[in-house]
This record gives sequence, C-alpha cells and structure tokens, in this order.
Amino acid sequence: MDSTSSSPPVDPADSRAFQRWLKKAALLTGLGATPEERQRNHEEQKRLACEKWKTELMNYSPSVVFMLKHLKLSGCPVPSSNIVCAPCDLTRSGGFHPAGAIVLCQGHFGDKKHMEDTLTHELIHMYDHCKFKVDWHNLRHHACSEIRANSLSGDCRYMRELGRGYVSFTKQHQACVRRRAILSVRANPKCPDEAAAERAVNEVWESCFNDTRPFDEIY
Repeated sequence: MDSTSSSPPVDPADSRAFQRWLKKAALLTGLGATPEERQRNHEEQKRLACEKWKTELMNYSPSVVFMLKHLKLSGCPVPSSNIVCAPCDLTRSGGFHPAGAIVLCQGHFGDKKHMEDTLTHELIHMYDHCKFKVDWHNLRHHACSEIRANSLSGDCRYMRELGRGYVSFTKQHQACVRRRAILSVRANPKCPDEAAAERAVNEVWESCFNDTRPFDEIY
C-alpha cells in the first residue's frame, strides 16, 4: 500500500483563479452580474474594439498615415495617446479638441472604414489648427475647416451619403460638404442661428473647398 499522503481536494469556492473565471463568465453571459457591471463590461469591450481599429488605422490606413506624417512635418506630432476611444452621445462619431486631442466614439462605427473617415476628418481639423492657427470661435474659421474636413476625409463619398438617405446625381459631393459644414457650424456655441452658419459657410466656400492641403486633390 502506498504510504504517500495526497493533498485534500481544493474547493473551487476557495480558489481565487476560479472566482476570477466565474466573474468573467458572469460578465460574458450576463448571469450573476449587476446591471452596472454588465454596462461597464459592455463599454470596455467597445473600447478595446475601438483601440484595435485605431492602432490598425494609425499603422496602415493611407489617409490616416498621410495626415499623421504631415502633422509631424508641421511641428504637431500626434502620439497614439492623444487619440482617445471613449463613450459619446449618439449624435456624433468623433471630435477634435484644440488642446491637441481627438475622441473616437467607441461603439458608434458600423465598420473600420467609417472610423477611418472619422479619424481622417478630425486629423484635418488638427492640421488646420496647427498650420493655420484656427480661431474656433470665429464662425468663418470654423466653417473653412469643416468644409475642408468634410470634403477631404471621405465623409461625403456617394455610398456614405446613400447610407444616410441622401441621393443626388448632380454635385452630390458639394451638396454633402455644404450641408454637413452648416450643421457643424450651427453647433458652435458662438453661432446664433442657422442663417449665421449658412452665411459663414457661403462666405468662405470657394477658397476653402478648393484648398486641398496637404492632399494634392480631394481624397
């Protein structure tokens, strides 16, 4: 008879590893987790997916890599930490802050191409702020950057507009750029009404729509 004593079996309830696994399983299935825990886990999963796409775009997207290069050449390098994935309200997919930060609204992107266009859009705002010293309280300055960002980022491609429910066969690109620029300027706290937003866009339209810097042409 073997005299070697064996260790008593471990109760899973006493295992920290088992408890961690159980907690993870609860979050994944929703069973045994509080609504707050489920919501936190849901947001964390969206953040991780957003960060994955962001990293891929910063390394491989032609438009994003191009804009990052020209921002660096202009003296305004953009580290990955300045592009933040975060929850946002449902009215937007991204945003730029003049302090040098971009927000990508996690969970608001139907696909990576949508995020690519959004990130390129916000990088154009960042480029304008760096290169041209934009005063974002000046409606004409704001309008000019919105015209350029909407025109050059891919936001107004035909299929993107079709997905929004806008169909036009003549000057579709220009109509999209103008509409979206007016909407953005209207949201400026310094803008009193839609007429002022439309006026600001009209006043700078020709020069800003034709300014494709740093691209050679509309992307």
